[in-house]
Amino acid sequence: MRIGGVNEDQAEFAEFYEASRDACLRAVIACVADRPTAEDLVAEAFARAWASWRQVSRHPVPKAWVVRTALNVRVSRWRRNRREVPLAEGDSVSANDPPEQIDVELIAAVRRLPARQREVVALRVLLDLDTETTAAVLGIAAGTVTAHLSRAVATLRRNVARPNTLPDPLEATR
Repeated sequence: MRIGGVNEDQAEFAEFYEASRDACLRAVIACVADRPTAEDLVAEAFARAWASWRQVSRHPVPKAWVVRTALNVRVSRWRRNRREVPLAEGDSVSANDPPEQIDVELIAAVRRLPARQREVVALRVLLDLDTETTAAVLGIAAGTVTAHLSRAVATLRRNVARPNTLPDPLEATR
């Protein structure tokens, strides 16, 4: 006996998973200390998305739902265990971390941002959500999203600024 709509739901979810997994993983990696933890959180979030696929599929941005769920799972685990294992000062990010060609130094700098700023960067920059959608996902005002993003970008510019290797065009005219 087949339940109506299950095969269509499976196909729709499989398509969503394939199209969204890497972007969601990148966003969560930017917010947590290591790739294995991020992979575990994203897997848990996708499992929850599948269990509630009919509601999740109607969410305005299902990818954002998955990322927010992954981050909520992390908080729940932290509360349960009351301890985190941060990236140690001498530790470095492995060559396998992150999944695509993202600057390792930039990811390390994002990880040092406060939690809310990391979340805003993950949703606004890595998932390319607009300010209003990011605000709705995080449950904060749009102006707060803008403020957190502005502070995060300023901090990242200070910490990851690269010296300009091109000659200053104004110097040549002096």
